[in-house]
Amino acid sequence: EHFLHFFSSAMSQAVTRTDYKTFKDFYPYYLEEHSNQTNRRLHVIGTLSATLSLILILFTMQLRLLWVPLLIGYGFAWVGHFFFEKNKPATFKYPLFSLRGDWKMLAQVLTGKIAF
Repeated sequence: EHFLHFFSSAMSQAVTRTDYKTFKDFYPYYLEEHSNQTNRRLHVIGTLSATLSLILILFTMQLRLLWVPLLIGYGFAWVGHFFFEKNKPATFKYPLFSLRGDWKMLAQVLTGKIAF
């Protein structure tokens, strides 16, 4: 009986840890997955660079280049995850929460709430 209680408790924790329904629940996990400073820096550089490139592309109406911001943003982020943080990007499982997490972390870095 103790084993079953332990097993069911462990399974429910595993589900709640990996099956996020709200961004509020997801964001602490996102921060854990970005605890390496180099990874965070690469995310900040990638997010800012992707945003600036998107603005430039839209301003100049070079719409055939709309893929470039994705390459820049994901390129920096994935280098950070695979080579420095050594984990799998949450983008694969939580694409919208991850994008929102990138923006929130960027804001927190720019306001000094999270170390760059």
